[in-house]
Amino acid sequence: MTKSFFLSLLFSVLFINLFAQQSELSVEKIMQDPKWMGTFPSNVKWDQNSKGIYFNYNKDADPADSLYRIRLASPKKIEKVSWTEEKNIDFARGTYNKSKTKKIYSKGNTLIIFDIKSGKETELLQFPKNIGRPNFLANEDWISFEADNNAYIYSQESGILKKLTQIKSGEESKKKDPKSSDKSSYLEAENLKLLSVVKEREDKKETTKEIREGRKEKEAYTYYTGDSQISNLQVSPDAKYVTFTLFNRGKSDATIVPNYIDASSYTKDLNTRSKVGDDETKVELAIYNIEKDTVYKVQTSALPGIKDLPDYVKDYPDKEWEAKERAVITSQAYFSDNGQHAIVNIRSKDNKDRWIAKLDLSTGELSTLDRQRDEAWIAGPGIGWSMGGGTLGWLPDNKHVYFQSEATGYSHLYLLDVTNGKKKALTSGSYEVFDPFLSQDQKSWYLTSSEVGPGERHFYKMPLMGGKMEQLTSMTGNNDVTLSPDEKHMAILHSYSNQPWELYYKKNSAKAEAVQLTSGQSDVFKSYNWRDPQLITFKAEDGAQVPARLYLPEASVNNNAAVIFVHGAGYLQNVHKWWSSYFREYMFHNLLTDLGYTVIDIDYRGSAGYGRDWRTGIYRHMGGKDLSDQVDGAKYLVENYGVDKNKIGIYGGSYGGFITLMALFNEADTFTSGAALRSVTDWAHYNHGYTSNILNEPFNDPIAYERSSPIYFAEGLKGNLLIAHGMVDVNVHFQDVVRLAQRLIELGKDNWEMAVYPAEDHGFIEPSSWTDEYKRILKLFNSTLLEH
Repeated sequence: MTKSFFLSLLFSVLFINLFAQQSELSVEKIMQDPKWMGTFPSNVKWDQNSKGIYFNYNKDADPADSLYRIRLASPKKIEKVSWTEEKNIDFARGTYNKSKTKKIYSKGNTLIIFDIKSGKETELLQFPKNIGRPNFLANEDWISFEADNNAYIYSQESGILKKLTQIKSGEESKKKDPKSSDKSSYLEAENLKLLSVVKEREDKKETTKEIREGRKEKEAYTYYTGDSQISNLQVSPDAKYVTFTLFNRGKSDATIVPNYIDASSYTKDLNTRSKVGDDETKVELAIYNIEKDTVYKVQTSALPGIKDLPDYVKDYPDKEWEAKERAVITSQAYFSDNGQHAIVNIRSKDNKDRWIAKLDLSTGELSTLDRQRDEAWIAGPGIGWSMGGGTLGWLPDNKHVYFQSEATGYSHLYLLDVTNGKKKALTSGSYEVFDPFLSQDQKSWYLTSSEVGPGERHFYKMPLMGGKMEQLTSMTGNNDVTLSPDEKHMAILHSYSNQPWELYYKKNSAKAEAVQLTSGQSDVFKSYNWRDPQLITFKAEDGAQVPARLYLPEASVNNNAAVIFVHGAGYLQNVHKWWSSYFREYMFHNLLTDLGYTVIDIDYRGSAGYGRDWRTGIYRHMGGKDLSDQVDGAKYLVENYGVDKNKIGIYGGSYGGFITLMALFNEADTFTSGAALRSVTDWAHYNHGYTSNILNEPFNDPIAYERSSPIYFAEGLKGNLLIAHGMVDVNVHFQDVVRLAQRLIELGKDNWEMAVYPAEDHGFIEPSSWTDEYKRILKLFNSTLLEH
């Protein structure tokens, strides 16, 4: 380290002592166990009878959260639920029959039916194995379920239980023929040729065997899964077919993360993920035809555009590109209630195509209903990932399917008529739709959207075939609604920018008032006047309006220095009007502002909440527009808030750490100092699912990786760099910063330091680790930004 850097660290102690008197906060206070803030509800659910709201809470200061309850009959009383009582609570779950009068679900190995009107629970069947995915068939007397990777149906009236499939894992065992060797075959043939009596007797044996076996009942068909695992096994409503997903992980090489402080005192190796490009997973959808007693797989080779090459191939004119059928991942089958139709969601493994297709169960053939192509990558709210998880299903008319698409640039809800292919958008505009679902009477939609603004979330009701949306929530911020099973009440988790989550409830009406049920902030937490940061936009170099949170210090303490925070995850939103998942950083920003810093927190290109173009703004160049947005944010502060251009720091974790490195390596004239926490330094060493979407694969698109990885730009470091990383990080491996450290050493850089945390994974747990890390960050900024 340079002499000046050491002196600056010593100098920072003076600043820390000086500024400590100007804030009620300290790093030690805000980075302690979060229990000091109070207790806040999570994981909200209702009981089956819509009479009680259950949630995780810690009213009694236990070592961990427990289950609590509030009964609607006495909403001011918060009750702790005992372990024994919790086991017997009938939480809202299960699958309804068509008339919504009954529900079917399972508890372990017991099949249970629930009568909605009477609230009565009846056990129908106890099975030797655990029961999964119970469902009513089209003939509602029959109930289907899965157990031990096989499909069963059960008649409520007769009590008859039928096993529909014979599926076994592994390969079929072959009996070895004792006469199969060349030697034994030769001797037998010669013996039969020479001795006619022996041949006659053998011929009689074969004839008798053929007659006897011809009289035998045909052996039951068994399907063997080989190396694949089964999931999503389900029976069609007419019980003629069973569909299931075959998942084969392949033989991708896992990477090793050493744990140097294992309890055994020996270094233990942790087997973790593979690296990008090393993905051999194979996912197929199979159909078990009950009548024909056979299994066949869904055919995807006829999907339109299945052989399309990506646009980036034009950057590699010397490489020969073969237009071949791309690998795909097929979702489970989605059946119409009457069993006449089925649809599937198919994703190309390069994630540039999503097809919704009608499935012919009798042949396994597909006919495409909707294709969404994105030369970057398919994603967005309600779109789902790989094997599914998105918005997809049937309307009660058995001919319309619903789904979400980014066709307009924002994720909206659509209907499609499978009989004529006509598509209709139910929502539209420069906002996004989240988690739509059908009402119990199947006449309306419930959904959450950002229509009021990207920084708010509200709950709405809308007619089934589209129309005016009725806003049911009104509290500014985020309203995370859990509707009661009878749809008469809403349980709402609500928060605002400077107010953590609390539980409310209200009648299912726009005019009803929300009633607050919890108030969990501790007295010491409430005693500080937490800032409500300004939500602003500034103009980027390409003309885009970039959203940001701004914290401004009082004029009397303004030190003309600024800190830019870069949120992690890339695709995440942190500029909004609700309590941030980065609550420690939010509190740290309050501390920095008390000390005179101007702080800005930017939803840079790649962030969630602003539609497709913002989401994909980092395609093939991470460290491009996402970095220039930070630079433009710094210029905005200099031009509008009197920030000294030589007194700007930057910090962040994970993706934020990556951007911090790119900032100090490529924009050294803008950023004086930076703290890179748990940062990716070379994207070729990160995981496949995330990285291949944005940068493709390193052996196919090396240009994207080389211009996106900080390790290639380390020679550009001029300012002061703090690197902090957990040594047992199984997400961004410690190897990332070890390789970067060696690169900095070879380059002769001496204006950096590294803090390592032997007990920490990607997300820190120990308050002592959080405290140590943020004391170092504060020391870095105080010592290098305030001495100018």
